[in-house]
Amino acid sequence: MKPPVFAYHAPRSVEETLELLAQLGAEAKVLAGGQSLVPMLNMRLVAPAVLVDIRHLDDLDTVEVADGRVRVGARVRHRRLERDDAAHAAQPVLREALELVAHPVIRNRGTSVGSIVHADPAAELPAVVALLDARLELTSRDGVRHVTGADAFLGPLESALRPGELATAVEFPVRSPYGGAAVEELARRHGDYALAGVAAQVDLDEDRRVTAAKAAFFGVGGEPAAIDVGQALAGQPADALRVDDAVGLARDGLDPDDDIHATASYRRHLAGVLLGRALVRAAAAATTPTAASTPDPAREVHA
Repeated sequence: MKPPVFAYHAPRSVEETLELLAQLGAEAKVLAGGQSLVPMLNMRLVAPAVLVDIRHLDDLDTVEVADGRVRVGARVRHRRLERDDAAHAAQPVLREALELVAHPVIRNRGTSVGSIVHADPAAELPAVVALLDARLELTSRDGVRHVTGADAFLGPLESALRPGELATAVEFPVRSPYGGAAVEELARRHGDYALAGVAAQVDLDEDRRVTAAKAAFFGVGGEPAAIDVGQALAGQPADALRVDDAVGLARDGLDPDDDIHATASYRRHLAGVLLGRALVRAAAAATTPTAASTPDPAREVHA
């Protein structure tokens, strides 16, 4: 199918973009990588009157690690962030999640901030935002506001972004010295959205025993929400986790839907299995020093 008729703007500065968005309000849609928006346009699931293309905003094409945060600009494509060694050393779970985002050709075009504000409940990055309490920077002509963690998502395909605002960056906290995180998912086919997935984080004390743990699921609900499972793991040694109580606690907090791919009960069961794996790997990561490494181009989907 072809998209509906729309006007097109390609501003050359953030200021020009914000002025356009202020004038156009809800009639405008921002185009970044277009890997989600363009298919939705072609299927006429969305019909904005105006597209505002931000590909010329070079100021937003930056990845910075400073002041305890990994700051990712709105123009940064998935693949660039995936291959950024400084970002990987500071927060390794970013690369792990990005390697699971569709195929390389999509990651070559799609932007990480765009994926986050698209707020697809089956996507990996919104779950990582909820897990790490990452901070989304939303800028308008009136100034800047921030939303943190799960507050960035209001429902399926609905972020906290308001008409007239541009999501200019997302900031992830760097990994704590005794913290680790991992992402697990299962998809029907290579590159598909996951039937279920989870991002999990475990924090340890100096004796390598669990002090805190939480998980954020994707593909099993309308929006990602972090579930605290620390009480079920508190005091356990990192190398001998007993995850059954944590899995049960998480499953009780999930409310997945049936669809043509899986029943709700299967998704709930699968989410628990994946959580157990993710918690064990996150605990192991918490005991391992971070080190930049070259991403594996062969790694696409881990089930």
